[in-house]
Amino acid sequence: MNQQTVVDLIRHTLMTAFWLSLPLLAIGFAAGILISLLQIVTSVQDPAFGSVPRLAAFLAGLVFLLPWMLIRMCSFTEQLFSNLGRYAG
Repeated sequence: MNQQTVVDLIRHTLMTAFWLSLPLLAIGFAAGILISLLQIVTSVQDPAFGSVPRLAAFLAGLVFLLPWMLIRMCSFTEQLFSNLGRYAG
């Protein structure tokens, strides 16, 4: 296996991880902004008021996006195994 193959494999792995995590990170960011604005408007600074809705948003996003994430992960794994001879050699 030459250096270019290793670089391509690592790049593809990192890009797959990036695209899998991006929707959940965006959901967490949007939920954090909305909860923070709501806390500012209502002057409620209870930590549970901020963390519970964020966790609920992550859970809802994970449940909604899990089929898509599994399809992407299976596709990556299939491609990795189909090129296993190229990586082992």
